[in-house]
Amino acid sequence: MKPLYVQVNPADNTGIVVNPEGVPAGSEFASGLIAAEAIPQSHKTALRPIAAGEPVLRYGFVIGYAVRDIAPGQWVREDMLHMPAPPSLDELPLATAVPPAQPMLEGYTFAGFRNPDGTVGTRNILGITTTVQCVAPTVNHAVERIRAELLPRFPNVDDVVAITHSYGCGVAIDAPGAAIPIRTLREISRNPNIGGDPLIVSLGCEKLQPAKLFSNDLPILEPGNIIRLQDERGFAETVAAILRGAEKRLAVLNRRQREIVPASELTVGLQCGGSDAFSGITCNPAVGAAADLLVRAGATVMFSEVTEIRDAVHLLTPRAATREVALDLIREMRWYDEYLARGGADRSANTTPGNKRGGLSNIVEKALGSVAKAGSSPLNYVATHGERVKAKGLVFAATPASDFICGTQQLASMNLHVFTTGEGSPYGLSLVPVVKVSSRTALAEKWPDLIDFDAGPIATGEVTVADMGQRLFAYILEAASGRRTWAEHWKLGNALSPFNPGPVT
Repeated sequence: MKPLYVQVNPADNTGIVVNPEGVPAGSEFASGLIAAEAIPQSHKTALRPIAAGEPVLRYGFVIGYAVRDIAPGQWVREDMLHMPAPPSLDELPLATAVPPAQPMLEGYTFAGFRNPDGTVGTRNILGITTTVQCVAPTVNHAVERIRAELLPRFPNVDDVVAITHSYGCGVAIDAPGAAIPIRTLREISRNPNIGGDPLIVSLGCEKLQPAKLFSNDLPILEPGNIIRLQDERGFAETVAAILRGAEKRLAVLNRRQREIVPASELTVGLQCGGSDAFSGITCNPAVGAAADLLVRAGATVMFSEVTEIRDAVHLLTPRAATREVALDLIREMRWYDEYLARGGADRSANTTPGNKRGGLSNIVEKALGSVAKAGSSPLNYVATHGERVKAKGLVFAATPASDFICGTQQLASMNLHVFTTGEGSPYGLSLVPVVKVSSRTALAEKWPDLIDFDAGPIATGEVTVADMGQRLFAYILEAASGRRTWAEHWKLGNALSPFNPGPVT
């Protein structure tokens, strides 16, 4: 490949090196720019002289200020930039540039499982909810036996999943912050992919009693739905009780059949992990294009990760459908600013060594690339942490940016997950199919049995963002209809990690 860089916006004074092996010093790009030093793939090169104190631009926005003079063709690294302050939450435009409504897409469908509560699952899973971490090993043992002894008799059931977690006791259960993990676990237990009807396993003495977890929802709390370990006579009888309860539910689930439903029944969670500088050029814009198509088909699309939105919030509040939606987004940004401040941190703590190895200098650059997943649709709704999203269209669902916590929080609503990565991650979730999208073809070729969809050809100009988004939209409908992702093939399911900002006692 000839030396190649990508300049996202004509105003940018930096470009991203595309060549998989990087470029050696002295390489000449098509523009006539000469690389002043060896520059790795996905890292920035200066496209013109940048004086000390001058803004460094990417995506047409300031990602930092040069701390010293930077020559054309020089490698622009993290230590050369001074990070700008985040956008002030008191001076943001509110619903001033709402995108016009696009024509609805008719006739797009997938094969899903209808639930009594009106939701639709993309998978047919037996869920076993736990109220406290103490019972997790016992439930995991029971799940292994259910898979081996019972599941083969119920071919229409995809899997059995233990909804285990680290919460439930040793916490200030009535503190304000406790509402977040409790709400999250309640809604995960009602996830569309388990039909909203879990088997519940409790220890008996924990603070998070079943009645508190389910807010006295009487149908779920019927005696036959709850197994209390402290009521059983030993380990073997406890496991036998879980198997008996599981067998009854498996018989019900096995009668369910996939049926053709409109694409509007999808609730798709979007997330990025192991991001690199290509993420904002290839996979995230492709996901954004697919998100726009899903919205036009009537679906719900959720993007999240507060710290990876914070520095791009000024691009979102103008797109809010109403002033109230914009203020809701500011509310979530402000809450998280205060949460980080209480912990002696700020949003700059987000970027990882892998992000920096992949060419992302700071959280500002990362956020500007992350927000591309939101496409160009109006922002219709803002959900707080762990809330079940019922709105249609584009939704911001507040979560931390941590991959496994974000995924856990999104499980309160979604029935399918799209995960973009530049550096690579084997991440998966047991309750929903996870479509893994790579930013670079080199990663897709390196991990052919982990990456589901390669958006890398966008970087070389082989495929447009719009075309890649159309392909991804089709792939999402296939995955919703039962096409297994690599994470499902290998049964990769990260442990659930509900966000708990409250005190541990």
